[in-house]
Amino acid sequence: MITGELKNKIDSLWDTFAAGGLVNPLEVIEQITYLMFIRDLDDMDNKREKESAMLGLPYKSIFADEVKVGDRSIDGKQLKWSVFHDFPAGRMYTVMQEWVFPFIKDLHGDKNSAYSKYMDDAIFKLPTPLLLSKVVDSLDDIYALMNETQSTDVRGDVYEYLLNKIASAGRNGQFRTPRHIIRMMVEMVDPKADDTICDPACGTSGFLVSAAEYLKETKKEEIFYNKDKKEHYMNSMFNGFDMDRTMLRIGAMNMMTHGIDNPFIEYRDSLSDQNSDHDKYSLILANPPFKGSLDSDAVSTDLLKVCKTKKTELLFLTLFLRILKVGGRCACIVPDGVLFGSSKAHKDIRKHIVEDNRLEAVISMPSGVFKPYAGVSTAILIFTKTNHGGTDNVWFYDMTADGYSLDDKRTPVNENDIPDIIERFKNLDKEAERKRTDKSFMVTKQEIVDNEYDLSINKYKEVEYVKVEYPPTSEIMANIREIEKQIAVEMDELERLLGE
Repeated sequence: MITGELKNKIDSLWDTFAAGGLVNPLEVIEQITYLMFIRDLDDMDNKREKESAMLGLPYKSIFADEVKVGDRSIDGKQLKWSVFHDFPAGRMYTVMQEWVFPFIKDLHGDKNSAYSKYMDDAIFKLPTPLLLSKVVDSLDDIYALMNETQSTDVRGDVYEYLLNKIASAGRNGQFRTPRHIIRMMVEMVDPKADDTICDPACGTSGFLVSAAEYLKETKKEEIFYNKDKKEHYMNSMFNGFDMDRTMLRIGAMNMMTHGIDNPFIEYRDSLSDQNSDHDKYSLILANPPFKGSLDSDAVSTDLLKVCKTKKTELLFLTLFLRILKVGGRCACIVPDGVLFGSSKAHKDIRKHIVEDNRLEAVISMPSGVFKPYAGVSTAILIFTKTNHGGTDNVWFYDMTADGYSLDDKRTPVNENDIPDIIERFKNLDKEAERKRTDKSFMVTKQEIVDNEYDLSINKYKEVEYVKVEYPPTSEIMANIREIEKQIAVEMDELERLLGE
């Protein structure tokens, strides 16, 4: 969470835009994102240049020599944030408007790339040189604070806080999944170098970025010293769809600044016939929207055949099973209602996952996880598509703490179940003997079937009642009488003092 001075700086930046005449939150976040991306390009270029020098590898800066912008050739160094941010306001404005923006729009040669698709219509909207100068100074201050912060995902936190500005302006649902929850899910499914990963409701690409970072940490040599695997990582491993162009633009830039050259980020209604994917992906990581009901005319007939409903959370589960390859895995967040809903559609999709595929885990999360944006209780489902069953025992975990307070402030606390969840999930063979009173335990498939495929942890968890011994009533009454006598003595003393 963004707190303290960094929060104040972002609020101040937002106020600067408002004072300069830009008040539409969507436009503000777009402009901030463009400028952050321009600054990141400079940082990333410098970093890669240093890394290449250390490894003794050749590296050609994107700002090297002369850069062609339209019909003109200009000194590429003038397009670096670290150079033009020292220019006088008027000259900086001209450089930004006439050179930098056209340069970043044509930065990626492939016109079909995610980056090109969502930068093609990028427009520089800051109206005056003075506003640009103030915004550039503010962003420099924000970056200085971000660099001082120890948080591993301060950039994600900044995005979250910016997205909250959209949400508070009435754009419901535009909030990101907390990064520590995403990271937990990624570690549990342990992406492989040859996976093809998809998030059909990707927003700002949080799941895809986290998976990319995890692979960079754990499979670095396997991927980056193998030409084919590196090519797959850069161009075809990561796939994301969404129906909000602003989110897609931020998502594409987010992926590029994390070193993914060409993620497949596309505008698509994943639940409609527009999405023709079948048996395509080996891993799905997602937190699909729980926005209630859709018009059934807008939903793919393939999905309605499996699960006749208008509820998005059920339709997305059906979609995941359709677009996964056989053997493909899924880790997704669902609202609690999916686990115990009594409608035919609820039971049908749960039965489909349990009977026709392999359900592995249900992690129940506390309702405070998504605060301050929403207080809904959620769970994580982890399953594998088999098309012929395979569910034997299902692992349940009752998460009660995630390292942050469960109120609107979400301040860091010591209690955190996440390391325990990851450790236990990776050693499920040790879970068989756990009691139903423990944090985690196994439930047989037959027991789930007998309970109409109910997957709520409360259906199976046993509460251990501790016997409390109270003293006899006569002893309690005697104690009360003694206290009353003491009160009377004190009252008499008080009256005496007041009478003097």
